[in-house]
Amino acid sequence: MRKLRRLVHMVLFCPLSKGLQSRLPGIKVKYLFLAWLGIFVGSWVVYIHYSSYSELCRGHVCRMIICDQYKKGIISGSSCKDLCDDHTLVFHQCLSSSPTHQVYRGLWRDREVIIKCGVEENLKVDNNPDAVPRRELVLFDKPTRGTSMDEFKEMLLNFLKNNLGDQTSLTTLVSRILTMADVNDDGKVSLAEAKSIWALLQLNEFLLILSLHEKEHTSQLLGHCGDLYVTKKIPHDSLYGTQMPNFLQNLLPSPVHRLIHQWFAPAWPRRAKIAIGLLEFVEEIFHGTYGSFFICETSFKNIGYNEKYDFKVVDLRQVATEMTIKAFLKGRHCEQNSDCTFGRDCTAACDKLMKQCKNDVIQPNLAKACKLLQEYLLYGSPSDLKEELQKQLRTCMTLSGLASQMEVHHSLVLNNLKTLLWKKISNTKYS
Repeated sequence: MRKLRRLVHMVLFCPLSKGLQSRLPGIKVKYLFLAWLGIFVGSWVVYIHYSSYSELCRGHVCRMIICDQYKKGIISGSSCKDLCDDHTLVFHQCLSSSPTHQVYRGLWRDREVIIKCGVEENLKVDNNPDAVPRRELVLFDKPTRGTSMDEFKEMLLNFLKNNLGDQTSLTTLVSRILTMADVNDDGKVSLAEAKSIWALLQLNEFLLILSLHEKEHTSQLLGHCGDLYVTKKIPHDSLYGTQMPNFLQNLLPSPVHRLIHQWFAPAWPRRAKIAIGLLEFVEEIFHGTYGSFFICETSFKNIGYNEKYDFKVVDLRQVATEMTIKAFLKGRHCEQNSDCTFGRDCTAACDKLMKQCKNDVIQPNLAKACKLLQEYLLYGSPSDLKEELQKQLRTCMTLSGLASQMEVHHSLVLNNLKTLLWKKISNTKYS
């Protein structure tokens, strides 16, 4: 053992100069300090992450509220029995970005799903975050006992007109809503069933899922209970195929983000197919069956794709109806255009003489989509396509003005871009 220790000592220290050996204690102190600093920063990141997790992730509160009201007979829904009695609808990984909007990956009868529900902050009892709020007094207040089916149909139709516009197709949507509300398929809608579907319609995303249900680019609705609803899980919930944890996103600089995205992004032909799906979605909501819709936050985090690389919208909360935006802008005081912004980037012009917002959004959905696709499509694009692709994306991003006044130009730019991409991947395994 003594000979072995002497050999190790010779290997480690003999090659070092005497000057370096004299500085060794200082080097040891420096590395000790760096190790301590690393542990401190790591502990701080973990603390921040888990403290925010406990605030954001309150699925147990959501389940407690829903099941309490289900057992009282206040609400109903196709998922209530599985959630509250059989426990076959289970919350798993938390995806919430707001304490009042709970989002979870879950499991429902051995199928991966997304579970969403709301927890109202201002309805806690005795400041106890785990107490059951009396939400039936606020959220499930309509319709009231004694409301007839004809009156409820009229309620639904007026609500849809206010939120989607006076479309001739709304009677079809009303019929679909009533069919969904009738959980036990008895041809009638009970008070609990009516209260549940009415509460769900107050949620922007749920209303949009129903309005865009004919489109293949939105997530499939699987069930509901009260104002909790379940959708099919989208396999890839980001355009780049993966998302970094929030605490890492804040620590890493933008160039590192870009590099990580490029590493994990699908092959270029697959990205082209996903991009075509996004362009088709923009085309569908331009003048949809139930009105026009606007994308008010364009981010790679809100959109993804399935296992066949078909484009899917992950979060419809960032999409708004034309009626919602016009109601927001009507009579709104402004000093500059930024005062007329709904969401993050649905901006209208400010009439600086009248000091009021105008009624129409300046930048169309297509320009926002092309801005998002610029980096996504140009990286790794075929050399014989890159110049023309860059030119068309640049033209697309400069689109502005009222969509109603430039419909032909809007359609031409969109179709040119779709055709360019489709020609490159058609008749290949990627199509």
